[in-house]
Amino acid sequence: MDTATLALPYLIALIGIALLFDFLNGLHDAANSIATIVSTRVLRPQYAVLWAAFFNFIAFLFFGLHVAQTLGTGIVDAGIVDPQVILSALIGAIVWNVATWIFGIPSSSSHALIGGLVGAGITKAGPSVVVWSGLGKTVAAIVLSPLLGFILALLLVLAVSWACVRATPFGVDRTFRGLQFVSASLYSLGHGGNDAQKTMGIIAVLLYAQGHLGNDFHVPLWVVLACQSAMALGTLSGGWRIVHTMGSRITRLNPMQGFCAETGGAITLFLATWLGVPVSTTHTITGAIVGVGAARRASAVRWGVAGNIVIAWVVTLPAAAGIAAGCYLLTTLVAP
Repeated sequence: MDTATLALPYLIALIGIALLFDFLNGLHDAANSIATIVSTRVLRPQYAVLWAAFFNFIAFLFFGLHVAQTLGTGIVDAGIVDPQVILSALIGAIVWNVATWIFGIPSSSSHALIGGLVGAGITKAGPSVVVWSGLGKTVAAIVLSPLLGFILALLLVLAVSWACVRATPFGVDRTFRGLQFVSASLYSLGHGGNDAQKTMGIIAVLLYAQGHLGNDFHVPLWVVLACQSAMALGTLSGGWRIVHTMGSRITRLNPMQGFCAETGGAITLFLATWLGVPVSTTHTITGAIVGVGAARRASAVRWGVAGNIVIAWVVTLPAAAGIAAGCYLLTTLVAP
């Protein structure tokens, strides 16, 4: 395929598919932002998604575009990116996202997209096209982001429990019901700031490969607004199977624990976004929820459910890569 003469309708269609992925990302990962505030009954689900969607959308006002830069140029060599690579990467990620959404498995949309990009890139030009330093940071984050979320949430629960030792249970509950609005807002900001940037990077590298960005890679404002809007609309659409898994099947939460989980997760996301590391919001909040459950007692965590989620994390990158590789081979056969 001659990428220099790519028809404008095809380019627009690819951007549309990327925005569809962003929408599905918001749908799939809505649970990350609202599971705790819904499970503690601080907000009804229909109001919680509105709350999360608003903060998802305005996240670009608070963060730079470091994660978009990593996705655009730090996973595979931007020089080999063409529409077939982008299309295959997106299909690999979308197919995996839909499959895990159907079964209520909180896998990572972020790692599905990265796996798809790596799978399509390697199929086109071999392993040498992979930017191993960028991919290494991402793979390390699979372990580090839930671990950091776990530790921060655990420490927050212990600190808050010590600070509230003389307070009545009713007073603690009422205080943290209010504070959960703050923690949910922060987590939704972190979610929108890290996750939406991944699709921004994909669209920007496609435009760059087609010569629409000149000599310097950057993310146009219209791409930023389009991606934030798509993610916010996806969040509005819910994702209730995964909300149930995240909010109640791992461990039962009260408002104080929900606040600690969201705050620990938000701090992790803020740090990762500042460093330009594309982490999984699913991994992060799951680690934080397990942390608050473990602070109560180890038996409060349903480790079998948590274990199944971990298996999904490990499988996501290679599964999405395999789907994308197969899609790339198929498009090569049918391309004129």
